[in-house]
Amino acid sequence: MVNNQVNLDRVFGALADPTRRAILQRLSQGDETVTALAKPFSSSLPAISKHLSVLEKAGLIVRVTDGRQRICQLTPSGIQSASEWMEFYRQFWSDNLDRLEEYLTSENTEKIDTGD
Repeated sequence: MVNNQVNLDRVFGALADPTRRAILQRLSQGDETVTALAKPFSSSLPAISKHLSVLEKAGLIVRVTDGRQRICQLTPSGIQSASEWMEFYRQFWSDNLDRLEEYLTSENTEKIDTGD
């Protein structure tokens, strides 16, 4: 449980930064070298490398070496824990709102039936 919490913290922390989200968006189109990923950003290559390290520690990307190049790849399974966490709360709130609707509907029906 604690390990899952640490992973969730890393994933949400990684997703909190707009540069990292933009990097993930780029990688959703296909694998890229570190240099190619850095081009559209005004940040330095070392700064982009730090962003990539955060994404890698969160399990959202992997970097593989191909000769002298470092290729970044998206790992969709990395976001699984966050997706499961959000799905649990989506279902929780959906169920609670359904029960609230049932309650309000029954209360309204009772008031109409009793003439209150």
